[in-house]
Amino acid sequence: MEFINTLVNQINGLVWGPPMLVLILGTGLFLMLRLKFMPLTHIAAGFRLMWQGRVKGDNESGEITPFQALMTTLAATVGTGNIAGVATAIFLGGPGALFWMWCTALVGMATKYCEVVLAVHYREKDANGEHVGGPMYAIKNGLGKKWAWLGTAFAIFGGLAGFGIGNMVQVNSMAGALEETFGVTPLITGAVSMVLVGMVILGGIRRIGKVAASLVPFMCVAYIIAAIVVLVVNAAQIPAAFNLIFTHAFSPIAATGGFAGAAVIAAIRFGVARGIFSNEAGLGTAGIAQAAGTTDSPIRSGMIGMLGTFIDTLVICTMTGLVIICSGVWTSGTSGAALSAAAFDSAMPGIGGPILTIALVVFAFTTILGWSYYGEKCWEYMVGTKSNMPFRIVWVLAVPFGAMAHLDFAWLVADTLNGLMAIPNLLSLLLLSPVVIKLTKDHFAK
Repeated sequence: MEFINTLVNQINGLVWGPPMLVLILGTGLFLMLRLKFMPLTHIAAGFRLMWQGRVKGDNESGEITPFQALMTTLAATVGTGNIAGVATAIFLGGPGALFWMWCTALVGMATKYCEVVLAVHYREKDANGEHVGGPMYAIKNGLGKKWAWLGTAFAIFGGLAGFGIGNMVQVNSMAGALEETFGVTPLITGAVSMVLVGMVILGGIRRIGKVAASLVPFMCVAYIIAAIVVLVVNAAQIPAAFNLIFTHAFSPIAATGGFAGAAVIAAIRFGVARGIFSNEAGLGTAGIAQAAGTTDSPIRSGMIGMLGTFIDTLVICTMTGLVIICSGVWTSGTSGAALSAAAFDSAMPGIGGPILTIALVVFAFTTILGWSYYGEKCWEYMVGTKSNMPFRIVWVLAVPFGAMAHLDFAWLVADTLNGLMAIPNLLSLLLLSPVVIKLTKDHFAK
C-alpha cells in the first residue's frame, strides 16, 4: 500500500506540476489572443445575456435555461476551493499567489468560453431525447473516430474523479467543519446530506438546475456581503494588502510570524494550481452543464459560460484572499479552511467562524449536486442512458461514506484524475480552435 501511495503521489506531482500548469495557462493565453481578447471586452454583454437567459427563448432547444445552466456550473465550481483552496494558496505561496489566481482566471475565461462553444456546437441528443455535450462529444463529433479514444479517456477520468473531488471530499469537508464548529457528528451530517442530495439529483438535470438557480445566487451574494463586512472592519489595511499581493507576485517573501516564507515560483505554482482547482477552466466540465441549456447559438452560450470563471475566481476567491490578507492572519501559520475562519472571526468575534462554516457547507453541498451531473454524463457517454439511474443511486449512497471515512488517499487519487481530465480537453481545444474562431467571427459579423 505504501508503494501505491508513493506512486500516486509521484503521478500527482507530475499531473499538477509545472508542465501541466504551463499547458493550461498557455492554452488559455493562446485562445485569448486568437479571440482578440473578446472574452474580456464582452464581460458586460455576457452578464446581459445571463440575465436574459432566465427564461427560455423562442426556437431554443435544451432542458434548462441558460441561467440555470450557469448556476449548475457555479454550483460545481464554487466550493471548498473558494474557502480552503485560496487559504492554502496564500499559506504556501504568500499573498502573491492571489495575483496568479487572477491571471489564471483572466486567460481561463477564454478557455471556458471555447469549452462551452464546442460543447454546444457538437452536442447531440441521447436515447432519452435530452441534449448532451462536453469535451467527449466535441472530440467525437469534431475530431472524428480516430480521436474517439481521447473522448473516452476524458469520460473515464471524469466519471471516476467525480466520486472523490465532487462527492466524498466535499461531504468530508462539510462533516469536519460542522463537527468542529457546532458539534454535529459526521454520521448525522452524512445521513442528512444523503437525503438532501437524493431529493435533488434523482430528479435529473431539470431539478438540479432549479435548485442551483435558487441556491447559488443567494449563497454567493451572502458570502460576498459577509466578506465586505470583514473588509470594512479592516479598511485601513486594504491598500497594504494590494501592495503585498503585487509585490510578492514577482519577489520572494521572507518568513514572518508563523509564515515560513515563499519563493516567487511557489506563488505562481500554488496560485495557478488553486485557481484552476477553483474555477475548473481547462478541465472541460463547464461545457457538460451548458450543453443542457436552451440555446440556438453556441456563442451566446459561451459568453454566458465564461462568466463562471469571472464570478468564481475574480469575485469570490478575491474576497476570500483579501479577507485573509487584510485581517493579518495569513502569518499565523494556520492553513486551509481554519485560516479563512480565523480571518472572519477576527472581524466578527464569535460569529465569523460559524458564518464561514455555513458558507463552506452550502458551497460543498452545491458542488455535490453539480458534479453529480458531470459524472452522470461521463458514464452515459461510455455506457449509455441505462447507467443514469444506477449512477444517481450509487452517487447518493457514497455521500455518508465520504462523511465518515478518512479520505487522504481517495483525495490524492481524485485530484490526480481531475488533473488528467485537462489533457484530452486541452488537446481538443487547441485542435478545434479554428472552429471556435470561425463561429465567433460569423456570430459577430451578423
